[in-house]
Amino acid sequence: MENQTYPAPGSSEEVAAFHKLQERVGDLHRALVNDPRTPQTVVIVPSLSMDPRELAKISGVYHYEERMLVNLMLLRQPRTKLIYVTSQRLDPVVVDYYLALLPGVPRSHAKPRLVMLDCDDRSNRPLSQKILERPRLLRRIINEIGNIDRAHMVCFNSSTLERSLSVRLGIPLNSVDPDLSDLGTKSGCRETFREAEVLLPYGFERLETPEQIAMALAQIKHRDPDARRSVVKLNEGFSGEGNAIFKYHDLDGTLDVDVLAAQILVMLPTGLAYEAATENWESFSTKYLEMQGVVEAFVEGEIKESPSAQCRVNALGEAQVISTHDQVLGGPSGQVFLGCTFPAREAYRLPVQRAGAKVAQVLAKKGVMGRFAIDFVSVKEGNKWNHFAIEVNLRKGGTTHPFLTLKFLTAGNYNHTDGLFYAPSGKLKYYYASDTIFEEHYKGLRPADLVDIAVYHGLHFHGPTERGVVFHLIGALSEFGKLGLVAIGDNPQQARFLYEQTLQVLDEETGPNWHEGKS
Repeated sequence: MENQTYPAPGSSEEVAAFHKLQERVGDLHRALVNDPRTPQTVVIVPSLSMDPRELAKISGVYHYEERMLVNLMLLRQPRTKLIYVTSQRLDPVVVDYYLALLPGVPRSHAKPRLVMLDCDDRSNRPLSQKILERPRLLRRIINEIGNIDRAHMVCFNSSTLERSLSVRLGIPLNSVDPDLSDLGTKSGCRETFREAEVLLPYGFERLETPEQIAMALAQIKHRDPDARRSVVKLNEGFSGEGNAIFKYHDLDGTLDVDVLAAQILVMLPTGLAYEAATENWESFSTKYLEMQGVVEAFVEGEIKESPSAQCRVNALGEAQVISTHDQVLGGPSGQVFLGCTFPAREAYRLPVQRAGAKVAQVLAKKGVMGRFAIDFVSVKEGNKWNHFAIEVNLRKGGTTHPFLTLKFLTAGNYNHTDGLFYAPSGKLKYYYASDTIFEEHYKGLRPADLVDIAVYHGLHFHGPTERGVVFHLIGALSEFGKLGLVAIGDNPQQARFLYEQTLQVLDEETGPNWHEGKS
């Protein structure tokens, strides 16, 4: 194999080479908008390039590389080739499952345009790092790309690893510049929200030490003596698992703030309730010192929801809101992402859309590109809803693939006037989705078993009716008893019914009497 010299990771030469490659993205975008049949190669690298200690809190986390399999729907464009790289080989049944969903394209036409590659490495290191460590795999990817002028890479989130990989492959990255990744941290989010002039919880960012945490908590209590709790967040927490709650109990908020901070500092080692069951003060405070974090007032309210706005800045720098959702949250204090419903409630979906647009425009001006989500906590006071922006997920998060699933399967569009989604037939479409369906008795179900159950019970998505169920995270089922699904219906009730029906079927098929009546 020929020798190749690359710029050192993180060097000015690598950054310059990356920015040079990024100049191509706009031209590729224009060509595809003008003609979707334009030849292109998309290299999909679903690497979760985040702090491995935070990712370790998610069971079966390496299977989250499967969430981007929805991008196989790009094969409906007849001259598009996909190269999909994973840490370990995916079960062919999983890949065929997605290919069978392709609308209007024979599998015999799509499959030759799909190349599946893997690192044969299940370690908890980021996939992009594994690829960079394998020069033969890099060469294989380059050979499969062919014309690098008509290729780009997409990823789950963008870090310096993806920048290095982009330069090694010689193709641009259709995602945010890693130099802008701070905008997606909890601290960077709060600064962006202020610039966008949207409502956000009272709090403090760029904190590092226990003393700073204690002072921030004290200032929140001093400002509002009736405050019952506040949230302490790691800058790079994932799905709410990096959050902790501090309860003030009987602390006197009218005390001098320095005295109050001293009292809180003593309480911190035992006074935080972590969303992640495996977290503790020693680990949390160490990571806080390394990555910084924020402290903010917990948004209280008797009537409270958690909507989000999904946004996109295209390769031409144009910002737009592409959907809204209501998040389904769980965990000890309701901060862990479990799933979502589309669209957000009628009472506030358009105000959330407008607030999301303001944040997206600020991020676009800063050079952000790609898909991201803005999370809110919405509280009803009288007849008015107040929407507090709390986080920007500068990545393809848990609300990305459900919406792409709907859009790819129906070829419909989101309407900004009413915040609803219309199929080409004019029918409204809704869905209920989750990443975190888990039962011990699901363990042992292979992908082929799941497909058999879905077909037997008629749960699969039906193209003619444009409703049904689409599974994801299928690979996590056998080992972890974990699964994700998107239930698509003609109204919210139907989508929720399909979701609940699927869970009922899975319970029946994995219960002690599942074999009764089977031939």
